[in-house]
Amino acid sequence: MSRGVIDYDRRMARWEPDARGRLEQAALDLYDERGYDDTTVADIAERAGLTKRTYFRYFADKREVLFGGSQQLAELLVRAVQAAPPAAAPFDVVAAALEATGPMFEARRPRAIRRQGIIAANPELQERELIKLASLARAIAGALRDRDVPLAAATLAAETGVTVFKVAFERWVDPANDASFAQVTHATLADLRAVTAA
Repeated sequence: MSRGVIDYDRRMARWEPDARGRLEQAALDLYDERGYDDTTVADIAERAGLTKRTYFRYFADKREVLFGGSQQLAELLVRAVQAAPPAAAPFDVVAAALEATGPMFEARRPRAIRRQGIIAANPELQERELIKLASLARAIAGALRDRDVPLAAATLAAETGVTVFKVAFERWVDPANDASFAQVTHATLADLRAVTAA
């Protein structure tokens, strides 16, 4: 094959659809194969058949590629809070919103298990995850405040909800788990209620 054809093929690959998804998959594969610290943005872009410039159109740094769904999750939770019955108690609103996220996660479980393993092995990624969870809590609290929930109650409900989400997610990605995300979330909420009742 001539050099011109190869260069043309590489240029065309950069314009194929789902560049974001390809970058996310390439990052997961490389982080598994080489480790997070030994993988560069250039490596990820090359594996995806894209350029570094394209990578930075989608992600700010090499950590962010593992957190691409954070905004989508926040938007889903905020919409669920907004749609809750007006008379519902703040934490009941948050609990229902958490359970409503189940369909978003179910098709992504194999990827989520791999991603969680990578994050668990890297303090830098654990720090980024905590930042993302804090951002999620702020989004939920803001949606509760829009429902005229007082600041303290909104903050408590949102922070507690995010803690439930974190525990439920870790349970759900356990390879030994065979329950759905909604089922695990429901069970985790029940555990919280049992603890607080005691």
